[in-house]
Amino acid sequence: MHLSQPLPRRDIVRAGTIGLLGMSLPRLLAGQRAAEAAERPTLPVRAKSTVLLFMWGGPAQQDTWDLKPGAPAEIRGEFKPISTNVPGIEICEHFPLLAQRCDKLAIIRSMTHPNVDHTTATHYLLTGQPPPVGDDLRKDWPSIGAVLAKLGRGRDPLPPFVQMRPKMPGDVPRFVEQSHGQLAGWLGPTWDPLTIDARPDLPDYRVGDFLLQDGMTQDRIRDRQSLLGSVERRLDRLEQAGSLGAMTRHYSRAFDLLSSAVGKSAFELSEEPDHIRDRYGRNPHGQSVLQARRLVERGVPLVTIFWPNDGIKNVSVYWDTHSRNFIDHRERLMPPADQAFSAFLDDLSERGLLDETLVVWTGEFGRTPRIGQRNSDAGAGADGRDHWPNCFTSVLAGGGIRGGQIYGSSDRYAAYPASNPVNPLNLVATIYRQMGVPEGLELHDNVGRPIVICPGTPIADLIG
Repeated sequence: MHLSQPLPRRDIVRAGTIGLLGMSLPRLLAGQRAAEAAERPTLPVRAKSTVLLFMWGGPAQQDTWDLKPGAPAEIRGEFKPISTNVPGIEICEHFPLLAQRCDKLAIIRSMTHPNVDHTTATHYLLTGQPPPVGDDLRKDWPSIGAVLAKLGRGRDPLPPFVQMRPKMPGDVPRFVEQSHGQLAGWLGPTWDPLTIDARPDLPDYRVGDFLLQDGMTQDRIRDRQSLLGSVERRLDRLEQAGSLGAMTRHYSRAFDLLSSAVGKSAFELSEEPDHIRDRYGRNPHGQSVLQARRLVERGVPLVTIFWPNDGIKNVSVYWDTHSRNFIDHRERLMPPADQAFSAFLDDLSERGLLDETLVVWTGEFGRTPRIGQRNSDAGAGADGRDHWPNCFTSVLAGGGIRGGQIYGSSDRYAAYPASNPVNPLNLVATIYRQMGVPEGLELHDNVGRPIVICPGTPIADLIG
């Protein structure tokens, strides 16, 4: 078929499917231009970027940030609290580095929601909203990063919304691929994140969508860009306004990334000095957090780091400690989390980025007050804790958040909020407030209906 002839829509789609660029189609590269219907933010921007350190699986609040040393042994467990650099605040002994940085942290000990399932509870923390009924991720509420992408945040050529989910041997597919709230949901795939499943701790780490395949030169890219332009001019306006229009924006960004030193350099962890890489920890989580720092310093508005499964058999998957709760917290989970979070805070401070970067450390829920207590279909062994969404802890730092404080409290068993309960909707509203997104902002869904994106209230006491 000659280019002077009309091109059937199915052929355009097929061309994209087989890889017009000689690489995988960056379908998940969120477009950055706001839709015409999107209302522009008018609030001052305290945080130019947000990094979500998402502890997939659900950390035990009473074994990390909210210890109960006066509770019975079957409640308090094996760990002891230690003093921090803020008088009156104590956290777990296995967070010794973070204990010396509590002046930067706002620790919310009264998070609460009603959902005990991993794949749907994530929706609360990533969007603020209850999960929809069913498995269709396109019915989800849009993730925070998708909203920022829709509003035109970020700097070309990098995508405005990136999530890292390092895939390991033995990964649980439903955790990695089916957890709700990760994508743009009803906003449509144009605003989905760039998802990086590669392991940044390995020597061959590469983000394939941004690297040229063998034999693909800059001249060939320009030729294909010219071809793509010719093809696009033959699409009618109706199709341009629909899904193919989104695909066109993805292609355009891919061309820009492949020819941009900024785009390629952002993912070159080998450019970091060894002492910096060591500082974060030579493990999937630590190197993912370092990757996040490289992205936010280049203007990416939202980066989510999901805790990886380390692939070790006969241990807890992620932070899901139905058994071996204390062994795994002590040996596998808390040390790398402590190291990476602490290094990130120091690195951002030294680079003058902490005031404009909001860091949120959270899981989708907490764990049962009583060791061995059953609260879900999974249950718990004699040395484990089951799912518990009724009370858990989230931690904020930077981005205009007032550090050195505890917000809210739990009861004597860390079972329920005792003061200032925080629904995830208000936590997400606080993130939006710091990012300059006004309360009551309406966005249109994929059929044109106006919807208030976050009908929550920012937590005023957290804001410095």
